[in-house]
Amino acid sequence: MADSVKKTQSTSSRPGFAWLGLLPFFAFGFAFEIIPILRLVRSAFSDSQGGLTIENFSRVMTPLVTQSFGNSFKLSGLTALIGMILGTMVAYAIIHTRNKSVRESVTALADVTTNFGGAPLAFAFIITLGSTGIITLVLKEFFGISLYPNFRIYSISGLVIAYLYFQIPLMLLIMIPSLLGLRTEWQEAASNLGASNLQYWRQIAFPILAPSLIGGFILLFANSFGAYATAWTLTGPEIGLVPIQIAALIRGEVQLDPEAADALASLSLVVMALSVIGYQLAIRRARRFQR
Repeated sequence: MADSVKKTQSTSSRPGFAWLGLLPFFAFGFAFEIIPILRLVRSAFSDSQGGLTIENFSRVMTPLVTQSFGNSFKLSGLTALIGMILGTMVAYAIIHTRNKSVRESVTALADVTTNFGGAPLAFAFIITLGSTGIITLVLKEFFGISLYPNFRIYSISGLVIAYLYFQIPLMLLIMIPSLLGLRTEWQEAASNLGASNLQYWRQIAFPILAPSLIGGFILLFANSFGAYATAWTLTGPEIGLVPIQIAALIRGEVQLDPEAADALASLSLVVMALSVIGYQLAIRRARRFQR
């Protein structure tokens, strides 16, 4: 019996060929992520003859593109901040509800709405909050409130509302595990030592949740910065955003310049890479408190 156990342990400890199961994953990632990024960077630093140059970056940095970066940073930062605050509040309310069905239903709804975006989301907001939308007409007919022209869904304020539709659920899903990681014993110990509820949150809970909050903000920022279909369907070229400028250079609406588009995409790639690195660092620090 002992010999068979030792034989089983020695067999299970061998590396074997289990790693071969990861080959399709690595092949897929290499073909659809690594190769496109390498080709993008190569095109961004190449001229029409295929030589090495940085002219594409100098040519693409026009006042319009600079303004587009400013609009993208402002839109992404604002929606990330609001989404972080509201998402955390909703997550806190969900984990403290006593109704299990409500908790599961809201979590499932957050899973769905997080992945609902693009043109369908834009059309949904046009139907509800457009100039002839359902909510717009109901407010005007029954309450005497005219949203237009003071508010326009086809503006940057409308984009903020549309983006929050998938930003808040995403932050909710991020914060639920972190809030569940706050142990009841910590609050009880703080209370026994004479700390108030405000002191507990300011000196214990918030420092523990801070890495998750920062990581969630960074992830929401990157999620908003790279969004294209919702912004294009809702506002078109009226509001300059980085993804819209890239698409305009590729489609040739103003001028066909794929090298400049690749240069602009490379700059956006740097922003996204920094966001991913910051998110990973924040989440790694947050996991220390959840062990």
